Parts: sequence; structure tokens; C-alpha cells
Amino acid sequence: MTKRVLTGDRPTGPLHLGHYFGTLRNRVRLQREGLDMIVIVADYQVLTDRDVAERLTETVDELLLDYLAVGLDPDTTTVFTHSAVPALNQLLLPFLSLVTVAELQRNPTVKDEVQHSRQSAVSGLMFTYPVHQAADILFCKGELVPVGQDQMPHIEITRTVARRFNQRYGPVFPVPDGLLSVAPLLPGTDGRKMSKSRGNAIALSSTPDETARLIKGATTDADRHITYDPERRPGVSGLVQLAALCLDRDPHEVADGIGDAGSAALKRTVTEAVNEFLAPMRELRTAYAKDLAFVRDVLHRGNARANEMAERTLREVRVAMGTTY
Repeated sequence: MTKRVLTGDRPTGPLHLGHYFGTLRNRVRLQREGLDMIVIVADYQVLTDRDVAERLTETVDELLLDYLAVGLDPDTTTVFTHSAVPALNQLLLPFLSLVTVAELQRNPTVKDEVQHSRQSAVSGLMFTYPVHQAADILFCKGELVPVGQDQMPHIEITRTVARRFNQRYGPVFPVPDGLLSVAPLLPGTDGRKMSKSRGNAIALSSTPDETARLIKGATTDADRHITYDPERRPGVSGLVQLAALCLDRDPHEVADGIGDAGSAALKRTVTEAVNEFLAPMRELRTAYAKDLAFVRDVLHRGNARANEMAERTLREVRVAMGTTY
């Protein structure tokens, strides 16, 4: 039986090169290897750390365009939205009965997300976020969940929910595994982790001129000799790493190739590498953007399949719990 992979993103803004090298490239690889790829556009979870979900229609469209541009195939990958699958969200209720308040309070990922929340107070949705993610994963009986190390506590909550449900009511759910990304943490144009909220990210949808402008303004240092030394030279090394990833070369080799030519030559190298790397994605994205009806149909088809899976799973849950009156 084909293994099922569950992954996804919150539609909070454009995806960037950090997303690509961190997760998107891996999704395309797993898709090509024949795994059943389920991708959630987590529109409800936009509300975990903000009071209002703004411009959702636009951001969901942009997210879908990014997915198609990087190579996710709508004929083999299912893309759907939280809000379109009621049975998935209904699983949250019995799942909440399987975890304690103390377990949620101890979750280090929730603690970090609460600390960086845009809300004036922690909402119930934020607090129960890991259990909602458990519903995301288990509604389709996902077996592999590609995540970064910081998300592993959420996977542990999902594993706990699956085990406890099976112990109390009988075997319904697989106990999923987290699939850790081996991709490097990609620094942004200021040497810190690339993030849309920090304004240091190069979006997959950026134009060649926008990309050049972002890289031109990137943080470097006064040493003219270019080296790859992430600890002592984060700004320079982040740019070197970005070029190396786009060129599929070793970062030390890229740095040696620039040598004493200085930061201006480094930025030219990075700009050329990034723009050449993004060119085929931009071409695909432009083509898809001309046919938003097709793009939205991809989502409609994905929503239909997700609803079928969720309703089937919810029926199994009701039978197991004895709630089929």
C-alpha cells in the first residue's frame, strides 16, 4: 500500500526560497517517488496567532500558484483547505478529550508560538493548535509528516492522540512518524533565518528586478575576501549558501570562486544564480496565473477528495465510539 504523506502551509503570505529548500523541494521528490501526497492549506490556522485572517482569497490563490510553479502535480497531489472539510474539524472534539491541559501547556512549540503571537491574548485555537494538527494528519490517516525539528512536539501530540484513541476505542488510526528535513536553515538577506515576517525573504513570486534589489541591500561586512564562515560571517555566508543551493555547488567552492572580488561580486553572483534558478518557476507561475479558473479547480478537486477521506474516517470514529444512533 502506498504511504500517505500529510504536509502543508498557512496562507499568510508568499512562499520564499527558505520554504523551497526547506520543504517544497522535498514534497516534489516524494511525489515523484509515488507517495500519496496530501497538502493542506491551513486557512483556519491563520487565526492561531492573529485576530483576523486578512485577504485570504488572494493569499490562497498565491499559495496555489507557488505550489504549481515548484512542480506539485494536481493529478497526483491533493491540495485542500481546512474550511472546506467539516468532517476533519469535527474530529477535533473527540481528540481534545484524549489530551490533558497540562500536556498542551508543556508543548514547547505552543509556548514559542504564544510568545510571538500577534494576538492581545492567547486564543483557544492557539492553545489547541497541536490537537487541530492531529486532526489534519489523522483525518486522512497520514503516516509521514515532513517537519522541522521545532515541529516534532506537535507530531508527538498526534502520536499520543492516535495511540490513546486506539487503546480506548479500537484500532482506527496509524501512529504517524515525523520526517525530518535534512535541508539547511536558509538565512535571509540580513543573515537571520529567512522569514516573511522579517522582511528578509526572497519570494518565489518575486521578479528579477525585485530579487536584484533585495540582494543588493543584503547585509555583508567590511572584509573584502569572501569566505564561507556562518558563525563569524552570517551575512556573507548566508549569501554564499543561497548561491550554492541555487547552483547545486559546495558553498566553500562558491566562496573560493569569488575570493578577493568583494561583496559587490558576491551579490552579482547570488543575483544571477537566484534569477536563473527561479526562471522556470516564474515562467510556470505566469502561465498558471492567466488561468485562475484552472488553479481554483485544482483546489475544488482536492477539497472533494479530502471530504471523502474525512467523512470515511469520521464514520469509522463514530462506529468505534458507539455514536451511530
